[in-house]
Amino acid sequence: MFQIKRIETEPFDDQKPGTSGLRKPVRTFMKPHYLENFIQSIFDSMDGGAEGKSLVIGGDGRFYNNRAIQTIIKMAIANRVKRLLVGRDGFLSTPATSCIIRKYGLSGGIILSASHNPGGEEGDFGVKFNIENGGPAPQKVTDKIFEKSLEIKRFFMAEGPDFPIDAIKTEKVMDTTIEVIDPVKDYCDLMEGLFDFDRIRGLFRSGFRMAYDGLHAITGIYARELFVNRLGAPDSFLRNCDPLPDFGGGHPDPNLKYARELVDIMYSEDAPDFGAASDGDGDRNMILGKKFFVTPSDSVAIISAHSRNVPGYRDGLSGVARSMPTSCALDQVARELGIKCYETPTGWKFFGNLLDKGLITICGEESFGTGSNHIREKDGLWAVLFWLNILSVEKTSVSELVKGHWQKYGRNYYTRHDFEGVSTDGAKRMMESLEGRLSTLAGMEFLEKKVTIADNFSYKDPVDGSISKNQGIRIIFDDGSRLIYRLSGTGTKGATIRIYIEGYTKKERELYQDPQVYLKDMIALSRELSEIEKFTGRKEPTVIT
Repeated sequence: MFQIKRIETEPFDDQKPGTSGLRKPVRTFMKPHYLENFIQSIFDSMDGGAEGKSLVIGGDGRFYNNRAIQTIIKMAIANRVKRLLVGRDGFLSTPATSCIIRKYGLSGGIILSASHNPGGEEGDFGVKFNIENGGPAPQKVTDKIFEKSLEIKRFFMAEGPDFPIDAIKTEKVMDTTIEVIDPVKDYCDLMEGLFDFDRIRGLFRSGFRMAYDGLHAITGIYARELFVNRLGAPDSFLRNCDPLPDFGGGHPDPNLKYARELVDIMYSEDAPDFGAASDGDGDRNMILGKKFFVTPSDSVAIISAHSRNVPGYRDGLSGVARSMPTSCALDQVARELGIKCYETPTGWKFFGNLLDKGLITICGEESFGTGSNHIREKDGLWAVLFWLNILSVEKTSVSELVKGHWQKYGRNYYTRHDFEGVSTDGAKRMMESLEGRLSTLAGMEFLEKKVTIADNFSYKDPVDGSISKNQGIRIIFDDGSRLIYRLSGTGTKGATIRIYIEGYTKKERELYQDPQVYLKDMIALSRELSEIEKFTGRKEPTVIT
């Protein structure tokens, strides 16, 4: 039925994986041999090749997902992969993939997603490789994949009919055992083992109302199994939970701009008690209360502070970690708990070593990602369940819970201003100019506060000793205020400049202001110091969170 063929090819020069795998417009992946070259490079980068290895494949259901899966199945057969797990209908969220790799002791997994980027035929596509611990491939692995992609001259393909993936089954094709698996069961079983589902069921029975928005992305199928089938919530709690190849024409990014439908519901007069959303591949989350937005930085801090309310974390936390641009709210909690808070570069892979070594239990990023040692990816629905578990114990509203946290720990006022789609050249020149002035900024005073640190953040991994340089420009003041500047690598069109602005207060009368108002002088200073309008022509950000 199948015939293995060696197909001659030539390298592409734009297949260097970033922090979240290879992301390109979908039409780029549709070019002859583009996807095949990258997949073969992944197989060739594995020790001894892919022969005899065990892998899982799945994706977020975006346009080209199933076509790509059929290509990868045939290449896996040709490369003599021993065991291949495939999500039914091509579906697997990023957190579920990590769960499955760890549960079944697989060699790794291939995730087809461009995360929160738009989908559809004119949208984006992506491929990410996760290693045997369930986490994103570290740089030494992605570098090896890139090296293989630059020298590739052939790939192997099993030519034959498509393999049906619309029903659960196991079938052996040549040397490869292919298992089409339920995409939600293993992950939902894991969640049920971590959280107090009886308490959450009681919360729903009490009249508590929720609005969960799947943004027509992958988490819709998981949300229906968790909230409706296992926790007894009415289906009316769910919105946009049928995955679509173009995400319903929307942008599957759970923030105040792109999840506008949910935001409008939560800020209406008849708002539910709790609102949440996840992104394209399921690893990000947004948490809302009635007319109240919880910043991701506050969310990970509050989750950590209340972790003993949750069965899976009742024994306490070994440590916590946040990415450098994430606010220092988590640091305040760590001091209270007497545990270490690690500061890492942006990119979930940096948490992997800390988690594997047992140095941390919970970690998070300001970019709407939170997670723990249960898998090796950030996990949107895990965060939503954590909040529901906390609320079921504390018996209070989202806003009151957050305000109580500020009263105890102080408030880290925080905002992120994204300038999307700017000139790549202008963005680089802005960052270079700012970095060139760092030495003169140290010790200077602005807004009656003194700069104590002005640098480009460098991180030494406490586990393997590796050093990651140039991870973002930091300007830190003696009162705890911070300005952070980074170029983002998650878009496919132009460059994105992210500016993070932070201030801290413990004064009761200052705890409840709008962040844009409280931080207005720091925001103005962030523009002045960077000269962003001069280099990019932009006066205002595209997105404010």
